[in-house]
Amino acid sequence: MKVLANWSPTLLFNIALPILTYVLLTGYGLADAPALALSGVWPLLELGISFARTRHADEFSIMVLIFLVVGVVASLAFNDARLLLVKDSAVTGLFGLVLLGSLLAPRPLMFYFGRKFATGGDPARVDWWNGLWQYPGFRRGQRILTVVWGGAFLGEAVLRIILSYTLPVSTMVVISSILPYVVLGLLIFGTVTYGRRAGRRTAQAAPPPTTQPAQ
Repeated sequence: MKVLANWSPTLLFNIALPILTYVLLTGYGLADAPALALSGVWPLLELGISFARTRHADEFSIMVLIFLVVGVVASLAFNDARLLLVKDSAVTGLFGLVLLGSLLAPRPLMFYFGRKFATGGDPARVDWWNGLWQYPGFRRGQRILTVVWGGAFLGEAVLRIILSYTLPVSTMVVISSILPYVVLGLLIFGTVTYGRRAGRRTAQAAPPPTTQPAQ
């Protein structure tokens, strides 16, 4: 329940509200590009709230905004049905490449996503999470997760691009609406399972801080 409470604002502002806004606007006849642009108001709002509260930019909101911008540009550039399907796949593939590319950074991108998931922005828990980087097993686990997520998104994008040019458009519309969520669901399930096992080992070395009740 605590994890759900921590992630509820992120899921609301970065996934639910942008999708709902896009569906409603396109349903009323607005073109893809302006609908995507207006959908970006929600993650931008989440980013502002997060920064005002913690003085720290929310990495998840930044990523959502980046891909909304990519979607706007692609919507303006592509007007063929199959190219639009490829555009959706290209955005997913780009995310996979960004994840894999982050392995060259001092800390991979999944470290920051994991920090948001595990800490909920609580300063004491954020410090605890940052301190875990000193343990080789933790560093290895974050890099493994980054490779798995990046490879899965890249592979899913390549598969959808191939299918976009081999299957009827009507069939691909259905597949494109379902496949990303299947992949995401499997990744989340695998990550939670892996995280629980790794977390038990990490907790022995660095137990998480206990939040003290306000006096």
